[in-house]
Amino acid sequence: MSAAAVEHPCDGEPEPLLDTANSLMEQHPGYRVEIIGGVITVAPSPDGPHARVLTKVMRPFIAAGIDDGETEVLQGIGLWLPSGPADYAIPDLAVVDADFDEHMVENNCYDPAVFRLVLEVTSSNYNNDLRNKVAAYAEAKVPVYVIIDRKHGRLHVLTEPMGGGYDSHQVYAPGQSAPLPDSIGAPVALDVDDLIRAGRARA
Repeated sequence: MSAAAVEHPCDGEPEPLLDTANSLMEQHPGYRVEIIGGVITVAPSPDGPHARVLTKVMRPFIAAGIDDGETEVLQGIGLWLPSGPADYAIPDLAVVDADFDEHMVENNCYDPAVFRLVLEVTSSNYNNDLRNKVAAYAEAKVPVYVIIDRKHGRLHVLTEPMGGGYDSHQVYAPGQSAPLPDSIGAPVALDVDDLIRAGRARA
């Protein structure tokens, strides 16, 4: 998904960022609107290969039993960020504690403490996933951040959040298996080749 920052006009008192973000969502159904570092980004609906990757990546989580019991696997759930008074992100996929409903903060977004893993599948806005969201998710202390980088054909597993980044950053190429920490709820390994191939348009 390509993303564009939204600037506010300088005349008069600017409306609250959350109001602006919600207005944009109403005006552009299906678009993803997020506020990261006090900047609103708007991304159009993902393409088919992006959706295909999400379907495939959910399978090993579900097979491991992570979608039952103490955790759930969800797409498009809002994560309230501590980086600004109105900051929030909507990761493509997340593993959350099963009681997440009890931890809504604001604007249909949930406390980062209930997130065990967030996952992004890159599109044309890959720099946002590889840079801005790394800092945002680390500051929120999300334990595991997975990036399926379709542009460069790699899978990133970031763990051990520290301040504005992650202390551990493992990169996996097609042909490798990417193991995830058991802290997400059960042992899971992702087939990098399968996911990268799923993210390419078919001839």
